Amino acid sequence: MASTLPPFPRLVFAILEPMSLVAGWMAAYFDTANFIADQIPSPSPLNVVPSSPGAQVVAMQLGNTYMLLALLGLFILNTTTDVRVVKAYIVALAIADIGHVVPTMWMLGWKQSVDVQSWNKMAWGNIGATFFLFVTRMTYLLGLFGEDRVAGKGKAI
Repeated sequence: MASTLPPFPRLVFAILEPMSLVAGWMAAYFDTANFIADQIPSPSPLNVVPSSPGAQVVAMQLGNTYMLLALLGLFILNTTTDVRVVKAYIVALAIADIGHVVPTMWMLGWKQSVDVQSWNKMAWGNIGATFFLFVTRMTYLLGLFGEDRVAGKGKAI
């Protein structure tokens, strides 16, 4: 269960990350046009091209994936006491973090990727938050937050 995680990873993976994923789902579903337009920061809202129905469907499907990840995280981290399952889940997410940040930075180009002052909220989520999650995952997997605990026993594994 999430109580097997050390306190900081528990806060990040079992509370903050699911909340962030639900926020992404809401943006994709309820503000689809801006969700699409904000993927690449633009200096002027006049540069925003109306999105096609296909782009809107893909954005909503991405939102559905965000909700799926939120639910999987909540269910996995709050139902298993098997640390191997938790760690396998965290490894899968770390791999997915790379697959999320790299294409975002590729499409932004190096100059815009490193110009954090030009980032909009979407770039902060796609790059900044995802990089933070990746670093937190790797730090947890390396054991730098301390040992996992057996739920209800307070005993280190």
